[in-house]
Amino acid sequence: MFEKLAQKLGLDTNPAIFFVSAALTVVFVVSAIAFTDVVDAIFGTTSDWILTNLGWLYILGVTTFLVFLIWIAFSRFGTVRLGQPDSRPEYSNPVWFAMLFAAGIGSILMFWGVAEPISHYADPPRAGVEPQTIEAAEEAMGFTLYHFGLHTWTIFCLPGLAFAYFVYRKGLPFRVSSVFHPFIGERIHGPLGRAIDIIAVLGTLFGVSVTIGLGTLQINSGLNTLFGVEETRLTQLILIAVVTTIAVISVASGLDIGIKWLSTINIFMAVGLLLFVFLAGSTLFLAKGIIETTGIYLEMLVPLSFWNDTFANTGWQGSWTVFYWAWTITWSPFVGIFIARISKGRTIREFILGVLAAPTAFSIIWFSVFGLSSFNIERNRDGQLVEEVVAQEDVPGALFAFLENYPLTTFTSMVSILIVIIFFTTSSDSASLVVDILCSGEAGNPTRQRIFWGITEGVVAATVLTASGTGGLDALQQTIIVFGLPFFVIGFFMMAGLVRSLQAEFAEASGVQRERNAPLATRARRLKRSQRRQGGDTGTRAGERGGGNGDGGGSP
Repeated sequence: MFEKLAQKLGLDTNPAIFFVSAALTVVFVVSAIAFTDVVDAIFGTTSDWILTNLGWLYILGVTTFLVFLIWIAFSRFGTVRLGQPDSRPEYSNPVWFAMLFAAGIGSILMFWGVAEPISHYADPPRAGVEPQTIEAAEEAMGFTLYHFGLHTWTIFCLPGLAFAYFVYRKGLPFRVSSVFHPFIGERIHGPLGRAIDIIAVLGTLFGVSVTIGLGTLQINSGLNTLFGVEETRLTQLILIAVVTTIAVISVASGLDIGIKWLSTINIFMAVGLLLFVFLAGSTLFLAKGIIETTGIYLEMLVPLSFWNDTFANTGWQGSWTVFYWAWTITWSPFVGIFIARISKGRTIREFILGVLAAPTAFSIIWFSVFGLSSFNIERNRDGQLVEEVVAQEDVPGALFAFLENYPLTTFTSMVSILIVIIFFTTSSDSASLVVDILCSGEAGNPTRQRIFWGITEGVVAATVLTASGTGGLDALQQTIIVFGLPFFVIGFFMMAGLVRSLQAEFAEASGVQRERNAPLATRARRLKRSQRRQGGDTGTRAGERGGGNGDGGGSP
């Protein structure tokens, strides 16, 4: 049935994965609109249970992923090339970095660059820290970089490595089910494998939809600040439609035209905004602060990697860290496959160090500039950022309230809105590309399907943001915490599958190498023994045949 329908529609995909994923998405959208209270109750209850009972597992799990990646990068497996031995990277390092950064957390830096540091500064996560003090500022930077540094990129790097290895090294399809090949073998092509891929498609759709929803809130807030555009659900629906339209146009242009050029242009615009804040603000203070913040992050990295708020038990981690990890994990198949798609030819060591180190270094600089500038405004210029972000809970408007303390406010705010739009556009069109790959199992160029998924992402984002009775950030958080759990579990299978497959590959290579390195005389003796065994077996079988005939009275 699915095959015939796919042929009629001219689709180049796995019909079962495509149509079942699309049908389940429609069921969610219709249910959320028709049974709003019931859907809210289900997601609210489930997310609360996960936060209460499994938050500690998220903390331990993501830290385990990071330790695993560092180990495998510097182990003997680090020299394995993600592709054939003679393959080399398709993209230069600067272009590669711009593409993975824009598809990763570029949009999130715009949203949380001011909001998170100032939130922790006004309301420190750990007990015993006085709000709005130097100690609170240091802790705020430590927590912010914990959320957007190595741990976040670990969540992207692990699936990216697994996909790149199993696809380019083992010749398996571009699907999440491929990483289960060491455990279930060829059954990845059967019902079990398709079920895994359908879950991956749904999780990716909802993860990206949450990001589009956050971007919509921020764009709406910026337009309200500049032009008085009301922050209503109708406005947000229109904005989602605009962003989705741009994303569809971009994805129709292909990876090397739409996504590549948008990513490169946007990273230059983001760096321009960063330099503006750095130069127009307290430049010396920020220069010293970047170095000091790096030290604060490194000092707090290990304690925070295992901190579970055990004694105070305030529930803070559920609203922040666990939400971040669950959200980022739903992105992991999408960003992982996208990074794998642009990383063919790199070694495992190059891949891990590049994906972890470069974006983390940029995140440190970004949050240091925006975070420390926010503290400076609040402490020395009476900027009222705490009132705006914390007291009034206007998280989406934090960046624009921040820019009001700098010259060229209108211009920089408009540029910021444009950066946010492009960042969320590249996230959406990258996701459309990846969802189509998850369905088809290959990185072809089926434009029609990518356009479908781009539109679907916009519809899901609009549904979660405007059709939910909870509304706003709460609805987005509840949805993503629920959908993040299955992907979190898959991460452990990725680690085990990589190790099992790499060990088997090295064992096979070692056996071949030992045979090649054996002396000629030794190899000759082995060959003679093998021939004698084969000859003996042949003689035995012949004798058995002859004896059988004799016993039966012989043949005429």
